[in-house]
Amino acid sequence: MTSQVSSPAGEAESAEPRGDSPPGANPVIKEIRRLDRVIIRFAGDSGDGMQLTGDRFTSETASFGNDLSTLPNFPAEIRAPAGTLPGVSSFQLHFADHDILTPGDAPNVLVAMNPAALKANLGDVPRGGEIIVNTDEFAKRAMAKVGYDSSPLEDGTLDGYSVHPVPLTTLTIEALKEFGLSRKEAERSKNMFALGLLSWMYHRPTESTEAFLRKKFAKKPDIAEANVTAFRAGWNFGETTEDFAVSYEVAPATSAFPAGTYRNISGNLALAYGLIAAGRQADLPLYLGSYPITPASDILHELSKHKNFGVRTFQAEDEIAGIGAALGAAFGGSLAVTTTSGPGVALKSETIGLAVSLELPLLIVDIQRGGPSTGLPTKTEQADLLQAMYGRNGEAPVPVVAPRTPADCFDAAIDAARIALTYRTPVFLLSDGYLANGSEPWRIPEMDELPDLRVQFAVSPNHELADGTEVFWPYKRDPQTLARPWAVPGTPGLEHRIGGIEKQDGTGNISYDPANHDFMVRTRQAKIDGITVPDIEVDDPGQATTLVLGWGSTYGPITAAVRRVRAAGGTVAQAHLRHLNPFPGNLGDVLGRYEKVVVPEMNLGQLATLLRAKYLKDIRSYTQVSGMPFKAEQLADVLKEAIND
Repeated sequence: MTSQVSSPAGEAESAEPRGDSPPGANPVIKEIRRLDRVIIRFAGDSGDGMQLTGDRFTSETASFGNDLSTLPNFPAEIRAPAGTLPGVSSFQLHFADHDILTPGDAPNVLVAMNPAALKANLGDVPRGGEIIVNTDEFAKRAMAKVGYDSSPLEDGTLDGYSVHPVPLTTLTIEALKEFGLSRKEAERSKNMFALGLLSWMYHRPTESTEAFLRKKFAKKPDIAEANVTAFRAGWNFGETTEDFAVSYEVAPATSAFPAGTYRNISGNLALAYGLIAAGRQADLPLYLGSYPITPASDILHELSKHKNFGVRTFQAEDEIAGIGAALGAAFGGSLAVTTTSGPGVALKSETIGLAVSLELPLLIVDIQRGGPSTGLPTKTEQADLLQAMYGRNGEAPVPVVAPRTPADCFDAAIDAARIALTYRTPVFLLSDGYLANGSEPWRIPEMDELPDLRVQFAVSPNHELADGTEVFWPYKRDPQTLARPWAVPGTPGLEHRIGGIEKQDGTGNISYDPANHDFMVRTRQAKIDGITVPDIEVDDPGQATTLVLGWGSTYGPITAAVRRVRAAGGTVAQAHLRHLNPFPGNLGDVLGRYEKVVVPEMNLGQLATLLRAKYLKDIRSYTQVSGMPFKAEQLADVLKEAIND
C-alpha cells in the first residue's frame, strides 16, 4: 500500500513500510517516503571529520546510482579554533533520481555537530527542514563562544524546523565501551555514528564504507573496528529509535545517464586523469613541475601515484622553480605541466612569457581561488581570467581553456593538451576551487573515444640555403598552424639556440631588428588567433530575446536557473564558453542575435569587459565575489528581471 505524502526532507512521492537492515541490526517496520531529490549538509568543527563524512556518504550515493553534486566548504586554517564560527567545516551533497547540476541552494537536512555549526548554517535551512543536532556539545561555554545567550534547542530558535536532538558523543562512547578507548579517542568516531544514522535515513549502501574504514586503518585494526562499530551503531540507532519514524528513499537516476561505466569524481582528480590520458594519447612522458598550493595540490598528489604511466612529478622549492623545470621538460620532449593557483600564476608570469617566446607546449593549470594576494585560499572565484589573458610583460598571447563541471575537467585537460601540442604554445587551463573540490558522476570513456595527440618531432634539416646547404631552422613554421618544429635536444644536426631575447624569423638567431620584432609579435598573435576551436552552441527554445552567457564553473547554477525560468513560462537562451582565447568564431554572430546578453561571473565582470571590447556589444554583467558559487534561484531572479526589462 502506498500513498502520497509530503516531507521537509525533499520532494516526496510516496510512502511504504520499511523492513530492511544491515548485519547485526534488529528489523523494525518503519515508514519509507520516496523522494526525487535531497540536499544534506554535514557541519562541525574542522577536526570533526565532516569532509570525510561527506565524502563517504557521497561514495555510497554514487554506488547506489543517484546523480549527485557536492560542495565541500572548509576553513583555510589547518586547525581553526575549536567551537568557533571561523572553524566551522561543512560538506553539502545534492542527490536525485534525475539529472541535477548544482549542490543545491539550501539544505533540506542539516547535521550540526556543535553550536558553531548550527549558528553558521541555520540561515541556509528553509523552514520545515530537518536538523539533526549533537546535544552533547550544547554546553553553556560552547554556546557562549558563538553568541548564544540561551540554548537554541530550548528558546524557540528552532521553532518551525523538524529537530532531532541526538546525543551523538554519548551514544558513540557507549557503543565503543568494549574497545577500551579513552573518551577522547572514542569521541573521534562520532562522525561515523552520524554517517551511519544518515545512511539509514536515506537507504545508502553500507558495505563500501565498512571496507573503506578497514582499509584506511589497516595498520590499526582496533581503530578500524571501532569506527565500523560506531557506523553500525548509528545505523541501528536510526532503525530502533522512536525519534526517527520515517526513512527516505531516492531512486537511482537511471534515465539521467547514457549507458556506460560510471564513478564519482572530483574536478582535481578528473583533471589529473585527463593529463595522464593526454600523455598516453600523445605517446609522450608527462612531467609535472609544481609547488603545493591550495586548491591545486591534489593534482600533484594524484599524479605522483602514476609513475607506471610515464608520469614524473617534481615538487619544487617554489613556484618559479616548478614552472622552470616544467619548461625545461617541454624543451626536452615531454608533455609538460605546472599546477598552481592565482598567487602562483603571478610568480610564474616571467617563465610563461619565456614559453611564449620559445614557442614550446606547456600547460599552466590554474585552480582559481579568492584573492587578491593570499585572499581566501579555500574559497572559490573566477578572478584570474584577465591575469591569464594579459598578466605578462610585452605582447605574450596564450590560449585559455575553462572546464564547466568537475567531470568536464578531464576533457578540458585533453583539449588544452591538444592545443599546446598542435600549436607549440603554453596554454592556460582555468579551473577553480568549486570544480576542484566538488564531485559528480563521470562516465569513464573508452580508449577509442579519446583523440590522437601524437606529434612529429623534427628529425632532419628543414631548410635549404642559397648555396644548397641543408640546415635546421627552429622557427620555420607550419603554414597551417604557424607552429615551429619541435626538436629534441641531442638530435644530430638540429642544434639551435633558445632564450628570452627576440629571435630572427626562421633562423632563431638573436635579433634586435625592429621590423623582425614587429613580424614575430604579429606572427605569435596570429598563431593564437588561428587556433581551431568549435563554434559555441546555443540552447534556444525559440523566440528568445535574452541570452545568458557563462564560462567555467558557473555552468551548473546558470543551467539550473534557466530551467527554473523556462518552467515558470519565461523564454531565455543559454550558451557557455570553454574557449576564452581565442573565442569561438561564431561568438560575434551569436551575441548579435539577442537584444540582451547577461553574463554572470564570480569576479567583477572580467569576461564582460573582454566581450564589450571585442564585439562592441552591451553586456549586462552580474557579479559575485563572496567566495561561494551562485545559487540557482538567485540567477533565476536576475534572468527574469532581464527578460521583463
